[in-house]
Amino acid sequence: MEVELAKTLGFCFGVKRAIDMVYEYADKRKNIYTYGSIIHNEEVVKDLEKKGVKVLASREELEALDSGSVIIRAHGIPKEIFELMNSKGLECIDATCPFVKRIHKIVEKESENGYRIIIIGNAGHPEVEGTKSWSKTPAVVIESQEQAQNFEAKKDEKLCIVSQTTFNYKKFQDLVEIFRKKGYDIIVANTICNATEERQREAIELAARADVMIVIGGTHSSNTRKLYELCQSECENTYYIQTLEDLQLDLPNSVELVGITAGASTPNKIIEEVQNYVRINF
Repeated sequence: MEVELAKTLGFCFGVKRAIDMVYEYADKRKNIYTYGSIIHNEEVVKDLEKKGVKVLASREELEALDSGSVIIRAHGIPKEIFELMNSKGLECIDATCPFVKRIHKIVEKESENGYRIIIIGNAGHPEVEGTKSWSKTPAVVIESQEQAQNFEAKKDEKLCIVSQTTFNYKKFQDLVEIFRKKGYDIIVANTICNATEERQREAIELAARADVMIVIGGTHSSNTRKLYELCQSECENTYYIQTLEDLQLDLPNSVELVGITAGASTPNKIIEEVQNYVRINF
């Protein structure tokens, strides 16, 4: 039996950058906080807690803070939260992924130019909520074909379409096409991260060849959930796990290829543990 890793898996650039920043500041200072989980991986958050990094789970917890350094998570935060940090005189360390920051700038600029912002992504996701707040005009989140079909723009209204960085690339294209067919005056900014596109493409290709597929990532990770859905569409025997402890494999002798991929917030240590376990035990 062969075990094959996807070429692109584990920490992406933005996640690695954010985590490195947190560990760096945790070693230097006391009273370090992150606004929300720095990334969507519970194992990483637990390790940071051991180093004294506390998570602020709400605006109310931030408002109650009198001193300390607050690190903005990789997903970014709403503009009003950023302004609140500054008004309280807290040290603000911005670990927002540069690709997410790029979307904020696009949304702010085009909304100032009179465009209504359409964000293709998952409503309620921290990145999407942060992006919405940078719009000067009412922003709308679209994540399904039904929502796109039901959307109606006002007469002579101009639309600017952006995407959550970790959204399914093919689904993004399909939803944009619905808006094009409606004949709206639109500009489209494909803001899906290149690493996301590569990761999804490689996962689909590997899952199509594999007898069993293992997808590793946090339970709240949007990009890992999408990887799982894509892999499951190609390989019926697809497992979604967070750590090795979650893996319950009972492989028949007929299995020739086990594929492994992982979300952008998955540490290499966990990937290696799963890979070694499957190779040794099967």
